[in-house]
Amino acid sequence: MPPFSVLDLAPVPEGSTPSDALRNSLDLAQHAEAWGYNRYWLAEHHNMVGIASAATSVVIAHVAGGTKTMRVGAGGIMLPNHSPLVIAEQFGTLDALFPGRIDLGVGRAPGTDQRTLRALRRDPSAADTFPQDVLELQALLGPVQPDQAIQAVPGAGSNVPVWILGSSLFGAQLAAMLGLPYAFASHFAPGALMQALQVYRERFQPSAQLDRPYAMVGVNVIAADTDEEARHLFTSAQQSFTNLFRGARGKLQPPIDDIESYWLPHEKAQAMNMLSCSFVGSAGTVRDGLQGFIAQTGADEVMVAAAIYDHAKRLRSYEILSEVREGMRTAA
Repeated sequence: MPPFSVLDLAPVPEGSTPSDALRNSLDLAQHAEAWGYNRYWLAEHHNMVGIASAATSVVIAHVAGGTKTMRVGAGGIMLPNHSPLVIAEQFGTLDALFPGRIDLGVGRAPGTDQRTLRALRRDPSAADTFPQDVLELQALLGPVQPDQAIQAVPGAGSNVPVWILGSSLFGAQLAAMLGLPYAFASHFAPGALMQALQVYRERFQPSAQLDRPYAMVGVNVIAADTDEEARHLFTSAQQSFTNLFRGARGKLQPPIDDIESYWLPHEKAQAMNMLSCSFVGSAGTVRDGLQGFIAQTGADEVMVAAAIYDHAKRLRSYEILSEVREGMRTAA
């Protein structure tokens, strides 16, 4: 039975503030650690009023400082937005503060819109050099070489584990070529999931970091005491995806009783396609769905997102999921 982990976008629900969201992230992380989750990742997004994790490395420090054993990291840092040296220094510092607990997942998407990309002072073509930037980042986190003129301090020699994030064959090919663990964003872009996993596993080349393929897959899990309640809670995520298509990004909305009256048929089709790797329901319903998904993908790890408006119900969802996993592990 693969380990389960948490993907947190530090959602800002309607009527709350980023301060509330960041407090909730730490609270969820502390509970997740007690419930046996393997790692806790935060994601970089910009110019989104409903996501409070833009300064991702700062939030990682906040979460790692409030937990004790669970791995904490980025899922991910959008590397084209940054100098590899700056990221090496940031994550080298995190590793110095929390030795052996930090992960660095990197992706090539901007994590924002084109106007905000320009405000980040990065060349829009920076994504084209993503493979070279990953190699530079690895070198800066690796052992110092003779006559090396530029070092990441802290960072050099830390060997912080680097992951490749992706939702296409490009990331799968790069992770395989570099011998790095691979995380697929099937929680919102599931289209190429099975093909990407096949490419990654078939082309994997062992490296100093990893001797065999290791694939983590993203899913949405909304668990509650009843199927009906879970479906109700899921309408917050369904509204968010619908609003993306409408160009109306905002804070996480409270659940509604009738999602069918909210979206148009074509919006429903688009949203549910993006959310197809979602498991919504009571413990039994979620268990049955996840068992099939894990068997289908052969996932080495499952990364779970849960866009739930009410923090207490979000905690309850992850608690139910931890009980589901324990039951699946015992049965296995």
